[in-house]
Amino acid sequence: MFRKDIAAACAATLMLCAPLTHADPLSATQYGDFDRYVLALSWQTGFCQSMQDRNRNEPDECRLQKDEADKTNYLTVHGLWPGLPKSIAARGVDDRRWMRYGCATRPVPNMPEVRASRKCSAAETGLSLEMANKLNNVMPGSGGTSCLERYEYAKHGVCFGFDPDAYFGTMVRLNGEIKQSPLGKFLADNYGKTVSRNAFDSAVAKSYGKESVKAFKLTCNGNPAYLTELQIAIKASAINAPLTAGSLLSQPHPGNCGQQFVIDKAGH
Repeated sequence: MFRKDIAAACAATLMLCAPLTHADPLSATQYGDFDRYVLALSWQTGFCQSMQDRNRNEPDECRLQKDEADKTNYLTVHGLWPGLPKSIAARGVDDRRWMRYGCATRPVPNMPEVRASRKCSAAETGLSLEMANKLNNVMPGSGGTSCLERYEYAKHGVCFGFDPDAYFGTMVRLNGEIKQSPLGKFLADNYGKTVSRNAFDSAVAKSYGKESVKAFKLTCNGNPAYLTELQIAIKASAINAPLTAGSLLSQPHPGNCGQQFVIDKAGH
């Protein structure tokens, strides 16, 4: 997070300080007995197309979407979701209820629920200006009239006591790592093309090892199907380290994308 003491020291000595490029370690101060996070990344052009196809109100970030020279920029952050803590499961909560309500789950954590249709009613996150600017570059729905970051923190972050800069900074870092991986190159190289799930899985294997293929759940929409989201299961114990073959965990379902799907392009 942005450190005011460092900034003040630099100003006082007239030194030039390099910007902080890493996220502070992410740590839960309560309910920390969970084994995984799910990193949800949108393929933004597909997400925007799905909004049109389902006759949803088009958010500003879709209405104003522009063509990007670097196609990996369409791989954007949706959220980072802690798995069901054992201490909450012990109160009779199952995975389905946990994913539906998150921090608002009863009997615990039983925090105020924020509905997806009213994201801006959630409290401000307390992000530093520096981190908010970084997040805006990779989460098109943050700030503005969409307030995605408020909703994500209220549902998946606040009850764990996560420092907001560490929480969102971790998302920014992981998104950047995946963009720079062979998987990110695969998505960019196949922009606007139809790909096979086998080819996608091969790119995952090249990036993180063959056993990591099962850590990826893909969501598609439409007919022919086009990619809208990747959900990646990451070991809780590995969240603060660079992604490697040993970082990921298998998921019970590969998603609904089938054997072939389109890496959608802007305006289609």
